[in-house]
Amino acid sequence: MEPQGRVGLDLDRIAEELDERLEAADAALARQYPGVRPGRQPVHTVYVPADLFHAGIVTAYADEALRFVKEHESVLLELLDGDEALLELVREKLGREPIEDLRIDFEDGYGPRSDEEEDRAVQSAALALRDAIADGTAPPGHGIRFKSFEAPSRRRGLRTLVSFVETLTDGGPLPDGFVVTLPKVTSVDQVEALVHSAGRLESGLGLADRALRFEIQVETPQSILGPDGTALVARMIHASDGRCTGLHYGTYDYSAFCGIAAAHQSLDHPVADHAKAVMQAAVAGTGVRLSDGSTNLLPVGGPEEVREGWSNHLRLVRRSLERGYYQGWDLHPAQLPTRFAATFAFYRGGFAAATGRLRNYVEKQASGVLDEPATARALADFLLRGLDCGAFPDSEVEEAAGLDARALAALAHRTTTKEG
Repeated sequence: MEPQGRVGLDLDRIAEELDERLEAADAALARQYPGVRPGRQPVHTVYVPADLFHAGIVTAYADEALRFVKEHESVLLELLDGDEALLELVREKLGREPIEDLRIDFEDGYGPRSDEEEDRAVQSAALALRDAIADGTAPPGHGIRFKSFEAPSRRRGLRTLVSFVETLTDGGPLPDGFVVTLPKVTSVDQVEALVHSAGRLESGLGLADRALRFEIQVETPQSILGPDGTALVARMIHASDGRCTGLHYGTYDYSAFCGIAAAHQSLDHPVADHAKAVMQAAVAGTGVRLSDGSTNLLPVGGPEEVREGWSNHLRLVRRSLERGYYQGWDLHPAQLPTRFAATFAFYRGGFAAATGRLRNYVEKQASGVLDEPATARALADFLLRGLDCGAFPDSEVEEAAGLDARALAALAHRTTTKEG
């Protein structure tokens, strides 16, 4: 029996046909999933009520945090398993950069006030932030949280946003690192409304196109699961016209909406884990960052109360980091020592394994772990995050991994490691 003849195939022509068929999908993928946002992600966002904000707030928080460390050093050292080097690293960070990102809060942390009182607070806070930026004491990231675009607070929120930006810029550009937070989002329409408002604000004040960036605060179940059963938070990101920089989880509003009793509302409750897992999937590949929320158990009072607050905060920060939530909220100066202690311990604890695996990968050395390119990117990103927050110096990474920060950024598909 004669073998059948092989059908002639023009592979180049088939490839051209595939390019034509997939052209729109390729363009959509590149537009909607541009990859990791360049630069540094802060390890926390500190929320300060608007009426308590002043130009020297960063120094004041540093002094207060260092005072707590001094007064309760034995407690903190015990919680850090006696690691004096880690404690010294925390002290150095508090003296150098105690706040990486800050929001002046005109929402729940500020509460309902008369229009006249809030207008005065807006002017005062905007001028104070402008002074702090001018004298170099403002944190790398800064901005405001204004009241939501729900009907009862919409006009007040918009009024605060417009007045603050107008006063802050005073005819000039928006400062680097400025971002605003939209709370209690319940619909994609509210995100689109903020995009519209931002465009009008930029046009009216002569600001650059898309200069005003925002975060979406996920603190309602409607953000996670829409009435049609879809994850609205994913649609919100793609409705932001490239302005959305982050999703922030709101611990207590979200838990309360879900009917969780007050005593059990926490970052590690199952409803919180579910919401953040959906958020994490929604942001993947988009360049939008994910932030965990806050804990309201503050380390204040006597030694036992401080111990309980610090122990809980250390545990929750570590838990978030292990789950890939590299940012969280801090509400009090006494939370800063444990924020940095948990963060530094996380990166330093994984340092040897990450540098060893990365060196083996780059040098193609045989080892007990066969890492793929995606894992190499994750290893490089892990080390870059440790560098960004100050967990270890460049020289230590380069000696152990054989790669400098630029090479790590290339592996992690980052363009730079220094951005607010």
